[in-house]
Amino acid sequence: MMNKQEILEKLPYSAPFLFVDDLLTIDENGATGTYTFSKDLDFYKGHFKDHPVTPGVILTETMAQIGMVCLGIYLSGYIDSGASSHVMLTSTAIDFMKPVFPGEKVTVVSEKVYFRFKKLHCKVEMKNEAGEVVCKGTLSGMVTTKLNG
Repeated sequence: MMNKQEILEKLPYSAPFLFVDDLLTIDENGATGTYTFSKDLDFYKGHFKDHPVTPGVILTETMAQIGMVCLGIYLSGYIDSGASSHVMLTSTAIDFMKPVFPGEKVTVVSEKVYFRFKKLHCKVEMKNEAGEVVCKGTLSGMVTTKLNG
C-alpha cells in the first residue's frame, strides 16, 4: 500500500483549494489529518464582514479531502496498477456545532463504514485545537479512474 506522502502527492487539488496539511494516520479503517486555515484565504474577506468565519462548505470539503479522498486513494487498489484514481463526492450529511475562525488548526478523523462496488461511505468528525467537535457527519463518494462518468 501507499505511504502517507504518496497519498498526498496523488490528491487532485492545489492551493487555494487544497485543505490538507498533514496526513497523520491512514489504514483500511480510516484516516486522520490536519489543516490550518490561513488568515489570508480569500473567502474570509466576505464571510462574514468584519467577523470572518470559515464557511460550512469549506469545512465539509476539508473533511472530504482528508477523510474520504485520502482514504479512497489508499483503498482504491488502482494505484498499484499505475492508473490514477479519483474520489468523487456523492452525498453529505454534516452537523455544525462550533465556528472555525481564521488561523485555526483542525483535525479530521474519518472511520470507514463501508467500501464496496467502488462506493466509499465514512463517518467524519472535525475537532479544533481545544479538542472540541466543530462538525461531524457522514460522507459518501465513488472511486473512479474517469472524471466524466
